[in-house]
Amino acid sequence: MIRLLTDTTTSSLTTWVHTHSTLAARLQNITRFVYAKSEPLPLSIHPAWLNVLRDGLNHEVYAIEARIHGNVCGFLPLVFVNTLLFGKFLVSLPYLNSNGVIAASTEVQSLLVDRAVELADELNVRHLELRHEQTIPHAAFNASLTSKVHMRLALPDDKDRFWKELDAKVRNQVRKGEKNHLAVTWGGLELMEPFYSVLSHNMRDLGTPIYSRELFNAILRAFPDDAEICVVTHESVPVATALLLHGPGMTEVPTASALRSSNSVCANMLMYRHLLDRAIERKQAIFDFGRSTVDGPTFNFKKQWGALPCPAAWQYAMRTGELGEMRPDNPRYQRLIRMWQKLPVRLTQYIGPPIVRGIP
Repeated sequence: MIRLLTDTTTSSLTTWVHTHSTLAARLQNITRFVYAKSEPLPLSIHPAWLNVLRDGLNHEVYAIEARIHGNVCGFLPLVFVNTLLFGKFLVSLPYLNSNGVIAASTEVQSLLVDRAVELADELNVRHLELRHEQTIPHAAFNASLTSKVHMRLALPDDKDRFWKELDAKVRNQVRKGEKNHLAVTWGGLELMEPFYSVLSHNMRDLGTPIYSRELFNAILRAFPDDAEICVVTHESVPVATALLLHGPGMTEVPTASALRSSNSVCANMLMYRHLLDRAIERKQAIFDFGRSTVDGPTFNFKKQWGALPCPAAWQYAMRTGELGEMRPDNPRYQRLIRMWQKLPVRLTQYIGPPIVRGIP
């Protein structure tokens, strides 16, 4: 039996395990704690993501809260991924590149992981996965993934200055996009159709199942002032698109796609110029391009804009199986990827979401 709303006390510390129904009453207090620091922070650590992932992916969600003398001093969001196809996992958090323990001290940090490990046992998952940026010590962690890095760029306060600092080759490619009369549109839910169309085609070409429209709808509804869609069109046809998330001082792009047919008109290059300009207009200090494998194609694409690698440390408490089993670069999936690339896009829109929601 799963123990819910459990309180555990260690010295003067108390931990609470919230479900979706009980999180609402604590959301404002926890959010205030998470964003208490004045440094640039991503929107991806906002506690409301638990609501987004519940509504958008139909997952059970948990929030482990630590309190001292009644005040929040720690938070760990968790999603219970449970599918017949892949099994059960406890993750902080699916879809997002960075999340995990937020704690006021190492003692709180350890207590949160302790309770997460207990919850992983109660739910009988294959593993607990915490997507940290720096490793944190805990005896339960018996595996880690550090092969990828976050590519981040410190932004100037002026768009013209940024443009002048770009490499000449990058500027030439952006100008080529401008000469091809590409149009850029910003918006929210009203741009879901072109956004999802471009994303679906690109993900099919990559051989990767696509997330559901419901996930992106949930994101835009949860963060109406801080999440927005960019769509680039060529001759009135959508060819590139991206989702931007604006946290306090940091903008991140968790999803971006461009049709291969648009490479000749440099649609992706023009789009990224506008994404970066958008962040500068909002007076952001950092632009997060997302995770990449060092020296891989996406790493080099982001590097040309001036982005530098920052650590990414996904830590695991493995209970059964091996770490690499669910990784997309696992050789056993290569044949399936090639098959997926041949499917009609509309079919992938139908069968993709139920598959990808089960991949931690």
